[in-house]
Amino acid sequence: MSLGLGIFLLVVGAIMVFALNVTVEWMDIELVGSILMGAGAVIMIIGIVLLTRKRSSVTTTRSAVDPASGEQITSQKRSVDDI
Repeated sequence: MSLGLGIFLLVVGAIMVFALNVTVEWMDIELVGSILMGAGAVIMIIGIVLLTRKRSSVTTTRSAVDPASGEQITSQKRSVDDI
């Protein structure tokens, strides 16, 4: 999702900077396009960093004996730790 948003902002900003020849008194279109291009680049970098993060998986196994029936009970818990 973040990669798509970053590419979208980058493209819209590039269109505003390089392709539009419109003059608006109350807004500098080239400045807004440059800001959008910068924001798109930052969002793309953050998206790439989040995609390449390493994750570690932890599995915990517990065994116990049920006092009422004498059966052995084993339970497993899996969790993913974000580093």
